[in-house]
Amino acid sequence: MQEESLENVTPTSHKAGFVNLIGNPNAGKSTLMNALMGEKLSIVTPKAQTTRHRIMGILNGDDYQIVYSDTPGVLDPKYKLHEGMMKSVGTALKDADLILLVIDMNDPTPLHAQTLERLAKMAIPIFVLLNKFDLAGTEKANAAFEFWSQTLPKAKVFPVSALEKIYTKELLTEILNVLPESPAYFPKDEMSDRTMRFFASEIIREKIFLTYDREIPYSCEVLIEAYKEEPDITRISAVILTERESQKAIIIGHQGKMLKRVGTEARKDLEAFLQQKVFLQMHVKVEKWRNDTRSLTQLGYLD
Repeated sequence: MQEESLENVTPTSHKAGFVNLIGNPNAGKSTLMNALMGEKLSIVTPKAQTTRHRIMGILNGDDYQIVYSDTPGVLDPKYKLHEGMMKSVGTALKDADLILLVIDMNDPTPLHAQTLERLAKMAIPIFVLLNKFDLAGTEKANAAFEFWSQTLPKAKVFPVSALEKIYTKELLTEILNVLPESPAYFPKDEMSDRTMRFFASEIIREKIFLTYDREIPYSCEVLIEAYKEEPDITRISAVILTERESQKAIIIGHQGKMLKRVGTEARKDLEAFLQQKVFLQMHVKVEKWRNDTRSLTQLGYLD
């Protein structure tokens, strides 16, 4: 049988690119990425600075691959930890094919000035997403649309509600419209560049943010010491790092009740995430990690 000439074969176009989310702390970046992915990859709490790492979520279709990046909220560093966090934001601004600037319409805090200056000079597409527009009211929404249309005249401005998933499908269509034609950057069966150990530490850290008040969540980090997958169970050993003995006592609680509560809630989410039974063992260690180069390197904040 005669083979069909390659000249008569219509090539199938494929789009792929890096779509990076930036914005102030607690603007809704993590909630939006989870909505766009259809999966919970980034932890979400009402507290600012919940996201500390750049987290990639890979959304695959037959003819596209969108590599989303959730990034820490932009801030002026106070600790070496913050310096590492802001380095990941800087990298996200450099390697993007599209920037999603997420603005919380109910937050009066202006965007970080230096970040805004960088955005104004960028040649790549920028979408300004007016998040929580459904709670803002028409007058405030119109004013925000006008402000951002003038502030970043090259950008496209969209209303969106990450929590209620309003206009997220339309946003996906707009993203695909601007992505370049390219082969996939990652295997099509991958959903993230992060390991299961990383997601385990993030799930535990989310429960810390939801359980404790004041400075406790910000003084804590989670290190996975052991992660063993067995046929019927995954065994995880984790240490919670905190900076002072007084904080350690609060985390553990009377007769260990608070730590047990964190462990129970984390185990439930881990089992749902891994679709398998989990044995979770945790203990608390005092370590001045936020300004310690060795600790921050071990935790993945510094190279």
